[in-house]
Amino acid sequence: MAEAKAIVSTGNAGFDAILKGGLPSNRLYLLEGTPGAGKTTLGLQFLLEGVAAGEPVLYITLSETSEELDSVAKSHGWTLDGIDLFEFSSTQEVLGEEYEQSILHPWEAELGDTVKLIQQRVDQLKPKRLVFDSLSEMRLLAQDTLRYRRQVLALKQFFAGRNITVFLVDDLTSVSGERDNHLHSLCHGVVTLERLTLEFGPARRRLQVQKLRGVDFTAGFHDFTIRKGGVEVYPRLIAAKHNVEYRSESVKSNVQALDDMLVGGPIRGTSTLITGPAGSGKTTLALVYVVAACARGENCTIYEFDERIATLMARADSMGLELSRYVENGQLVIQQIDPAEISPGEFAWRVRSEVENRGSSMLVVDSLNGYMAAMPQEQQLILQMHELMSYLSQQGVVTFLINPQQGLVGSMSTNLNVSYVADAVVLLRFFEANGRLRKAISVLKHRGGPHEDTIREFRVDAHGIRVGEPLSNFRGILTGTPEYFGEEHPLLEARSRAD
Repeated sequence: MAEAKAIVSTGNAGFDAILKGGLPSNRLYLLEGTPGAGKTTLGLQFLLEGVAAGEPVLYITLSETSEELDSVAKSHGWTLDGIDLFEFSSTQEVLGEEYEQSILHPWEAELGDTVKLIQQRVDQLKPKRLVFDSLSEMRLLAQDTLRYRRQVLALKQFFAGRNITVFLVDDLTSVSGERDNHLHSLCHGVVTLERLTLEFGPARRRLQVQKLRGVDFTAGFHDFTIRKGGVEVYPRLIAAKHNVEYRSESVKSNVQALDDMLVGGPIRGTSTLITGPAGSGKTTLALVYVVAACARGENCTIYEFDERIATLMARADSMGLELSRYVENGQLVIQQIDPAEISPGEFAWRVRSEVENRGSSMLVVDSLNGYMAAMPQEQQLILQMHELMSYLSQQGVVTFLINPQQGLVGSMSTNLNVSYVADAVVLLRFFEANGRLRKAISVLKHRGGPHEDTIREFRVDAHGIRVGEPLSNFRGILTGTPEYFGEEHPLLEARSRAD
């Protein structure tokens, strides 16, 4: 039986997760992408991982100068100490064979001489990791497709017997503008980096492992960002691979009438969609469950897309919900999310970090409109949300999704139909009674068990929320403008702070 090939880390935890541990060593890999996609940064991370392991590493650059590479490294807080640079520059002449750093004119030198210099440097240093940046200059030197491919094949055969893990970098700037698929067949693996420019906000980046022989990698696109410290990759979420055992039980809000409507409350591992017009109390309703969970000693997380955190906490504290107390002791984490700055893949990774690293058992997404802004294509958003909800369900997390409806009164609609994704749907409405505007709450569905089919009054005041007795004398419910015409005594009145 053949011995299993040793695996080497890429120096990037997210990338290694996609590769199920890393790359088979002593193989040739193609790292391709348009300029600005992050190839150089990922290549440097790969080499720095080798430096940390005490390995000799070599960076061959035909396009960038050592000063440019040093600038890239410093922007991430790195140093190039330990990385041997082999630079091709237009400012100096070629040195002799005994050199620390070789320099030549790529447009004047013959391709064969260039390859020979590279081979001499490799034999001199005997690196374990090598980054060749980039193949575009080799195309220019070759001036012929057949000759270029022969030289790349010769390089592959040269590296093959020397126990080197090689990254060939290609910026896809060929004269014809077409991708060289022949190069794909020569390499043991192919990784493609993409940089997408949106109409608003920063560029989005994603990577895809096109092929990797002998490795059961995670296929598809994976979002990533370039930040200080390097490339941060967010592996695509696959819910089926994250299943844990948990106790199925109802989660109470400590508001008896509200718990009665859901016959005990939402079940662990389910999601509840709270929908209604602006100002109807959707966020406050979710906060009641969060505060009750924190009071039981659980960890919770709120992702705030719309409202500012300071405003949310001030409003909650004024109603006696004491969010600031649980934020201070670490039980509650509130993350401000800017939809223009975050990709869906990064958001899913943040959710995973909260659930798996901090043990968060309850999440609130406020609101889905903000989340939708992070995903321009609605169909992909539904699939992404479905996968995320499946993951949270298998982790036993209670999730609240807040979905504002368009309009305040009358027939209202939503621009995102996720009601089928949620296990329970709670509807808040305004209604008119005796010339006053009031709020009503009802449960439309509850997959986790039975629920009331009644309509109750819902009121938010200085003491939090109250849910009244069932109100039967309504008309016009399905028109979107319900009107109550029953007795006045079942209706809730305001409480003062002293009550």
